[in-house]
Formats: sequence, C-alpha cells, structure tokens
Amino acid sequence: MVQSLSPALARRVALAAQGFGRPAPAAPGIRQLHALISRLGLLQIDSVNVFERSHYLPAFSRLGAYDKAQLDRLTFAVGKQARYTEYWAHEASFVPLESRPLFAWRMDDFRERSARTPGAWSQSNRPMLDWLLAELASTGPLPASAIEHDANKRSGPWWGWSDVKSGLETLFRWGDVVTAGRSRFERVYALPEQVLPSELLERTVSRDDAHRELVRRSARAHGIGTAKDFADYFRLKTPATLAAIHELEDAGELIPVTVPGWGPGGGPGVAWLHRDARLPRALDAAAVLSPFDPVVWDRARALRLFGFHYRIEIYTPEPKRVFGYYSLPILLGDTLVGRVDLKNDRQAGVLRVQAAWAEADAPADTAERLAPVLRATALWQGLTEITVVQRGTLAQDLAALLA
Repeated sequence: MVQSLSPALARRVALAAQGFGRPAPAAPGIRQLHALISRLGLLQIDSVNVFERSHYLPAFSRLGAYDKAQLDRLTFAVGKQARYTEYWAHEASFVPLESRPLFAWRMDDFRERSARTPGAWSQSNRPMLDWLLAELASTGPLPASAIEHDANKRSGPWWGWSDVKSGLETLFRWGDVVTAGRSRFERVYALPEQVLPSELLERTVSRDDAHRELVRRSARAHGIGTAKDFADYFRLKTPATLAAIHELEDAGELIPVTVPGWGPGGGPGVAWLHRDARLPRALDAAAVLSPFDPVVWDRARALRLFGFHYRIEIYTPEPKRVFGYYSLPILLGDTLVGRVDLKNDRQAGVLRVQAAWAEADAPADTAERLAPVLRATALWQGLTEITVVQRGTLAQDLAALLA
C-alpha cells in the first residue's frame, strides 16, 4: 500500500532536505560550506546585486553569518584546488567539479541545436569562434573584457564586446571553453585542458546514466517531490525524468507516496520520497531566502508546499510592482510567512527595508521573529543601521522593533 504523507510533513521533509532545521554552526567555514553545496547540488548565479548576489544567500539562510571570502575560495578556485565549476545546471550555476561530465549530453544538445537552426548566430560567426579558441590557446585564461580589448587592437576583422561575449557564451554552452574562476565577478574563460584534470575530461557518462544520477541528486535535495519537481531542479525533460524515477524506485532509492492536496483539483497527488530523507516532527527556521533559492525557484512547487504565490518583480515596471523590486521570501518555522524588499546601501552603511509584507495567515509574532533576522543580516553585510520604509503590512511593527 502506498504511504500517504500530510502536506505539513511533506513541507518539513522538503525544508530538512534543503538543510534547514539544524543548529547553525558557531563559525561556518570551508567544511560547512562545502557540505552544504554538496547537499544542494548547485548554487544558482545571478548578477543582481541590489541586496547581495544570489549565490551567497543560501549559505547565510541555512548556516548563519559566514565569511563570503571562504565561499569565493571554494567556488572561484582553479587548478588543483578547484572543487567547483560553472555550467547551465538549473540556470547558470556553480556545480561540483566532478558533476561536469553529467552535463555532456546538454553540451551536445546545445551544439546540435545551433547546427540545425537556420540563421543561428554560431553559423554566421564561425571565424569569430575559431579566433576565440586560438586566443585562449595562445594567451591562457582570460575574461571577456580582456579578449575584447585584444580584439580592438587587431589589424584584421574587428569584433566588439557583444560579439566576444556571445561567442564565449556559445563555446561555454558547447563545453569548448570552461570557467577559470572569476575576477570582480566577471567570468574568466579557459580551454578545458588548461584548467580541468585530464581524468575528468576523459570521463564519459551516457545520457541515460547522467539523467539517472541527476534525478538521484535532485530527489535527495528535494527530500520529497513530484516528477516535475525532480525534473526542474536540473532542467530535465519529464519523460526522461520519469524513466529515471522508476529505475530508482526499483532500486529502493525512491519510495512512492501520496500527498493530499498535491493532485488535480486539490486531491491526493503522486510523489516520491527519498529513502534517506528526514521526517521531522517539527522544524523551526528563521531566514530570508534568495529569489533564486531552490526552496522557491520553482514557483509552482512553492505554491503547492507553502500556499505562497511568489513572483520576482525586477522586470516589472515600478508602478505595477506589488511587493517591491527585490522581495525576499520570509521563512519562519516551517512555512513562508511574507516577503521583504531589501536594498544594501553600502556607501551609507544602511540596510534599507523598502517594503515588508505578511501573508494573510502569518503568525502574530512575524515582525518580532523577523527583526533579529534582519539585524543579523545587516551585521553579516557589515552595515551599521537599518531603516524601514512604511510600505507593507509588516512595515509599521518592524520599524518600531528596529528603531
């Protein structure tokens, strides 16, 4: 008989699998950061810096204040010290170095798509791609800005920034170039043989084996989820994901369950529980989440798990924004109770709360529990003051508590 899990337990399982509900270490360092990223399987990268770059936030949400330079050491290291690289996993992401061969099929797909698409940029710019490869071969790892500078000095065909960047990103998608760390957050590009160990480059993984392993990692990071949940984590197709799920189910790694309210029309829905998932009787977290945190990046899953309708409004014209430019979900206990629009005013040393909103069913003590989270956030960012704009249902109480 298929086991049924309550929606509340499913929510706690999902959060526990993501690293919530454990005591925060006194001083998180390299070991704790590495363990966390290994648990998550990736850190999504985003360039928006109005509060903090996205990839720094999941560790803070789960471990508390840590030295960002330590995470840089992990994610930007090259050569023998490298443990991570970048690729298109969910979106652009830091992923464990050993997982790169799991995406070889995606690299092949990108290349084949470019070859069969009439008018594809790569088809009409092959000389540019060849020149970029030759430039990296002769010069070594370089950021796009340095290559564009070299292109400006050439006596032959001239290519500008957009061409250089487009070419490098095309080659990166194909796997013909890789990242060699970052400089001031600008990606540095290299030929694979310049920075990756030969044993990694020689390792081949079939498409089916890669999908199975990616679904395994996705299921472990989810704790519990549907086929679409597991597919979305690494942007896999649903049919291939289902095939992998059934293989992992046969192997005893995934356990079929149902969850009331997860199915069509609010009925029971089919899901799978990872065999190693924790089933907490209670879970008490207190954090703000990046808009690109795995807990909320799948908006449909966030709605199903937490009843939380979330949209980031960066690209929404200001008059049409409801909650703010960069609103971060608020996690208290085992559910999402609101959102807070944060801005890091680095020059003034101020954390600016541009808006603060509670969900309709948020606990009465939401502001009291959020205030120390924001104080810890400001301290982590090296800011000495917090100001609250009177916008949103939480703003008044929050302003009084942080005055």
